[in-house]
Amino acid sequence: MATHTDPGTVKATGTAFDIIETLAREDGGRVTEIASELGFAKSTVHRHLATLEELEYVVKEDGEYRISFRFLKLGERTRKRTETYQMARDKVDKIADQTDERAQFVIEEHGKAVYVFGATGEHAVHTNSEIGKYRPLQSMAAGKAILAFLPEARVEEIIDRHGLPALTENTITDEDELYAELEEIRKRGYSINNQETIPGLRAIGVPIECPDGGVFGAFSVSGPTHRVRGERLEELIPNILLGTANELELDMKYS
Repeated sequence: MATHTDPGTVKATGTAFDIIETLAREDGGRVTEIASELGFAKSTVHRHLATLEELEYVVKEDGEYRISFRFLKLGERTRKRTETYQMARDKVDKIADQTDERAQFVIEEHGKAVYVFGATGEHAVHTNSEIGKYRPLQSMAAGKAILAFLPEARVEEIIDRHGLPALTENTITDEDELYAELEEIRKRGYSINNQETIPGLRAIGVPIECPDGGVFGAFSVSGPTHRVRGERLEELIPNILLGTANELELDMKYS
């Protein structure tokens, strides 16, 4: 449960979204279950759920509440809010076809990495990198590629806010180690995730730079360690990603 201590925020709004996120995470729930999970009074949870049901953001079936497809509409509007996002979506499909692995387009939001688009090639493995999911930036290839090209002050702000949480024993949790790796990424042009998000999975990420400076997002390709190694890890997949990122940067500049 999030804590809502800023005097400039509305506590009831925070409570409503705590309930929504719990419903999404648990794939539904009853009033008593949600109240117990969040430590809220059952009457409070019931009032919020009744309001959300009236607004059609949750549905109730046999006493159990679930989030509604109304969120799907909002999510699609978010992903389609710029023409550039749609161009990125087409590039992700192309990368997946060329590599036969899983390809992603990731952006930074609120100091975290969020999956915006994904596509699977013929031999792609299925992971828990679901669309809309947030992850620590330093724990994934695309996130590290973004961090490497953000201003240092912004990187420091992100670390101060979120820390460097570990997802596996390989995740970077030391600030000095992270800065050294970001410098290496800038020299090399791409990042490598060596089982830092999921054991047995490697990924390569490249940044997508905005025409006026800054980072738009990053492309990445992930696959099992027995396939993503050697020439595929160090040359083939990075070249595909770098070329595709360059195409999108040109599309952004001249569209």
